[in-house]
Amino acid sequence: MPVRGREQLTAVAVALLLAAACDVTGADSGAATSSVAPHDGQHDFDFLLGSWKIHLKKRLRPLSGSNEWVEFDGTVVCRTIWNGLAEVEEFNVDSPEKNIFIKGLAVRLYNPKTRQWTIYWANSKNGGFDPQSQSGQFNDGRGEFYGQDTLDGKAIYVRWTWTNTTSPAPHFEQAYSEDGGRTWEVNWITEQTRSDDASGKTH
Repeated sequence: MPVRGREQLTAVAVALLLAAACDVTGADSGAATSSVAPHDGQHDFDFLLGSWKIHLKKRLRPLSGSNEWVEFDGTVVCRTIWNGLAEVEEFNVDSPEKNIFIKGLAVRLYNPKTRQWTIYWANSKNGGFDPQSQSGQFNDGRGEFYGQDTLDGKAIYVRWTWTNTTSPAPHFEQAYSEDGGRTWEVNWITEQTRSDDASGKTH
């Protein structure tokens, strides 16, 4: 998913954002979860494996007050490697009326020690991976991943959210925050439907 910038979010900032997202409060909550084994998220992205038809809505000028969007259609193909410790996604969409296309590559890497995923994005127009990455995890079928970027020279936070992961139509949103994560503006929405019965290839 496409985010461009030069600054990477520090580990401390990521931890703060993830802690806020988890909203873990109260002694009773801690007591209730202390006996539960930590979730192994190695296969949390398995729901994406295979081939998909995708519809994308993209806000043209994020954080500018504009509500102008452009829509794309295309395909996504996801494959797993390293027995689920990594996943590669090929992303291709275009908008004929706007004469715009996006050819991207997402690489998702799972760290068994932290039980978190780190996601990297590359765009064919740039010929390389963006310098920043997104980090996070899934809880109860909802995935949240945070990073930092720059927009028009200003530092922003970035949030990627996956929902409906147990349905035939997973939902993805990208949002930006220019106030340290207090408020968010969605600028990228994708809906996808499976175009085959394959579950992806393991390498």
